[in-house]
Amino acid sequence: QVRIVESGGDLVQPGGSLTLSCSVPGDIFSRWTMGWYRQAPGQQRDLVARINLYHAPTYEDSVKGRFTISRDNAKNTVLLQMTSVTTADAGIYYCNTWKPTDAFWGQGTQVTVSS
Repeated sequence: QVRIVESGGDLVQPGGSLTLSCSVPGDIFSRWTMGWYRQAPGQQRDLVARINLYHAPTYEDSVKGRFTISRDNAKNTVLLQMTSVTTADAGIYYCNTWKPTDAFWGQGTQVTVSS
């Protein structure tokens, strides 16, 4: 069973920074564009950022200039560096392929934004 594991979620103040990490099985990591998705309470799960095998990133408009996605080929890890966080960034963050594969959804990691 494929297991993608997200970590790094926490309580952060508005304007603060946080880095999320995603551990991906090697056979998946080496073949897929990977993405970070966010699901706010009562909302659908939406793509926030993705990064392809050539390390080229794509961002959703609201996070451009604030979030940075990266992938570490040596560790099969995808990172999401979040800066200047706002309340709109709160939610559960998931890591998955792009486009997402249903079987790969993990537990996610919770980001709470509050002063």
